Amino acid sequence: MGKELLLEIGAEEIPAGFILKALEEMALLIQSELHANRIAHGEVRTLGTPRRLVLLVDDVAEKQEDVEREKLGPPLQMAFDEKGKPTKAAIGFAKGQGLGVEDLKIVKRGKGEYLCAVKKEEGKLSFTLLTEILPRVIGSISFPKSMRWGTVKIRFARPIHWILALFDGQVIPFRFGGIESGNRSYGHRFMSPHALEVRDFQTYERQIKGAFVIVDPQERRKMIEEGIAKAAKEVSGRVLSNQDLLEEVTHLVEYPTAIVGTFEREFLNLPREVVIEAMEEHQRYFPLVDEKGKLMPYFVCVCNTRTPDMETVKKGNERVLKARLSDAKFFFEEDTKEPFDRKVEALKGVIFQAQLGTSYEKVLRFKKLALYLTRKFQPDLEEKVERAAMLCKADLVTGMVGEFPTLQGVVGREYGLISGEDEEVAIAIFEHYLPAFAGDRLPSGPIGDFISIGDKVDTIVGCFGIGLMPTGAGDPFALRRGALGIIRILMGKGYFLPLGEIIDKSLELLQGKLTIPSDQTKEAVSDFLRSRFQNLLISEGYPFDVVEAVMSAHFDDLVECRCRIEAMTHLKAREEFLALATSFKRVTHIARGFSGGEVNASLLQHPSEKALFERYLRVKREMEKNMEEKAYERAFMELMKLKGPIDDLFESVLIMDETKEKRENRLALLGNITALFFRIADFSKLVTE
Repeated sequence: MGKELLLEIGAEEIPAGFILKALEEMALLIQSELHANRIAHGEVRTLGTPRRLVLLVDDVAEKQEDVEREKLGPPLQMAFDEKGKPTKAAIGFAKGQGLGVEDLKIVKRGKGEYLCAVKKEEGKLSFTLLTEILPRVIGSISFPKSMRWGTVKIRFARPIHWILALFDGQVIPFRFGGIESGNRSYGHRFMSPHALEVRDFQTYERQIKGAFVIVDPQERRKMIEEGIAKAAKEVSGRVLSNQDLLEEVTHLVEYPTAIVGTFEREFLNLPREVVIEAMEEHQRYFPLVDEKGKLMPYFVCVCNTRTPDMETVKKGNERVLKARLSDAKFFFEEDTKEPFDRKVEALKGVIFQAQLGTSYEKVLRFKKLALYLTRKFQPDLEEKVERAAMLCKADLVTGMVGEFPTLQGVVGREYGLISGEDEEVAIAIFEHYLPAFAGDRLPSGPIGDFISIGDKVDTIVGCFGIGLMPTGAGDPFALRRGALGIIRILMGKGYFLPLGEIIDKSLELLQGKLTIPSDQTKEAVSDFLRSRFQNLLISEGYPFDVVEAVMSAHFDDLVECRCRIEAMTHLKAREEFLALATSFKRVTHIARGFSGGEVNASLLQHPSEKALFERYLRVKREMEKNMEEKAYERAFMELMKLKGPIDDLFESVLIMDETKEKRENRLALLGNITALFFRIADFSKLVTE
């Protein structure tokens, strides 16, 4: 029967966003350490609150597994002489291993036989090893930000106050960050701060709960869900669902207590998102709505302390929220004293990026990109696109966005509507930021699409053009997210847009500001978008080899490229595909290095080359027609018709004919066929085995 390992790291309040990842890491770290040290174990669990990270491992073996280690010695023919007596090589090897020659074994390795020393290493006690393992585990937990304190040299999310470390009830002695491990834990900081002597997890869990600490995050989350739902019913409301907020609050408290508070109804005249933002983002309160989904003048606060006078706690939270909403009301009234479009001029004083200029200059650039797209896809929207593009950054200079930065776009939409802007224009002001994150929705209409693409292209091309490429350490201008946003809009809305065109247009508008040559910038931006596009396709389940084959041919138009990938995926499942791919590889292998050229029909003498040329012309004509109609699968099927004539050609004539004219004419034919295949994909990159 294995032993129980219990570790608790007690610290100052750890930020809520750090806890879940830290608990996941603890589990992985201890499993890795135990495995590396040959210590068998059972289930691994992690628990935690803002003040403690807890690790529990069941059925830990009392000692390491024994292990036999082999040391290979000299070859057998060198180990013994003709009379079978050990040579100096054998004797020296045995002595070096602390064994007699008679203790050595003969093993076969490859084609030869060797002397081998086999030593049995007895496992050490787990208790002894854990004194070294646990400090390594604690020191290896990574956090987005960590700190040092006092004179200690180690780093942790927050200063450590105690370490509980038990193996089968016995303290595992070690020192970390100036703290000696022991058998003590501590209860809730305010409601039960005294020390608790712990024997095992069962007593720990019972004692810690009695000391007003719910150490299991799932149990805390359930308590919060039930508590806020019950509090909402007190005022005949329901909680506005926000799973991210629920997760965050779960890691903000040790002993949750939900109370319902209220605020003046007049604040409901503010934009809905402003009121919600003040509650959720700034105060971590849960907004309440009625049965129709309308905001109510109530909120639920989850406290970390239960006091005899919860009314005082309630009033304190109400005062805090009132101050926040009063600020919002003030900014709202000040911002709306003048028409929204008058704020555009103030963007001339807002620096977007030192080398790329002001936000006003940026607006003028991406407005032209958006209008370029509008004229290409929906020219009747030109006036609305121009208006929305000019206004979409104006809320940057409002007091409301200064107070609530995450409401950028939302504020612009609301102020636009208040100023009497067209509804489509106002909606596009908000939607040009979409998609804002992975999985986010796309703009609802083309106005938002065109401005969003224009804005993101300008940012990416501009940053790449001055050397601000994203790195593993950071992406301050969110270029990766912007690239994915462009790709998702183009594919989601089906815009057939050559990326080279929009990149060239952006480079033209950025002339005079870039420090890297335009051709290099264009190549770098194209590679960047290609990489994001490829990763997205593979994550969606498209076969890697198909994606690589199609994109290697050309990928400039993302929608067209995806259509070819879908068609190729279907084609590859057909029985005759393998034979076609084989024929293609044979053609490209022979034609490799030949520059191609016009085929001289008068030099085609053998029936097989005449037949192939005629078939090629018909297939090319039909393929171009199908490609123009976006019928990519039919275009692929046309290629199938070349397989037979290609095989006949190789069987009937020698491509590398001694006569230069014939040789080059046949190579020209194969070169043209290769180019036709490359309209679809580079078949050589397809896995056909």
